Amino acid sequence: MANEIILIALFIGGFFYWSQFQRVKEIALGATKQHCLAMEVLMLDEYVAASGLRIVRDSHKKWQLQRSFTFEFSSTGEERYNGKIIMLGQKVASIYMEPYRMEAI
Repeated sequence: MANEIILIALFIGGFFYWSQFQRVKEIALGATKQHCLAMEVLMLDEYVAASGLRIVRDSHKKWQLQRSFTFEFSSTGEERYNGKIIMLGQKVASIYMEPYRMEAI
């Protein structure tokens, strides 16, 4: 009986983690699309890939999950560059983009 309760608790915990992860990934994807639009670059594949997970303290000394996602973008349509978005809880902490070539006007 105790084993079944533990197993059910693990399934519920796993489902909760997965659903929270999907929500954060959706927020990261939306923020990345907006950032690429603002920087006038093309986000490639319309996808962010999970690349890291850590537990860190935020500015209020509260423990938060920090998730990292990578994405690819192009400034000219020919080259691919990498970017990274870091989420702290469900908020964007930062977005990094590799240096990229700008088209001459």
